[in-house]
Amino acid sequence: MASAFSGMTRARPVVFRVACPDCRGGFELAAAAFRLAIGATHRTTFYSFTCPECGTAVRKPAGERIVELLTGGGVRTLRLHPTV
Repeated sequence: MASAFSGMTRARPVVFRVACPDCRGGFELAAAAFRLAIGATHRTTFYSFTCPECGTAVRKPAGERIVELLTGGGVRTLRLHPTV
């Protein structure tokens, strides 16, 4: 069994590069630092994080590619249901 895993290396955690619009700091944050909300439209689909430098709650729109990258990287996702 050990030989089956001999070529494997330890996986590194996924990090995402972000910038804060308030303090203009650039950071690398782990997937656990993000929340992704997927709504019915592009206006209600966004990701958020808290700036580690200034503490500002940052919310940015998330297009299809961003959603794909964040979900693939393990970011927790909340699916918003439209109200009737």
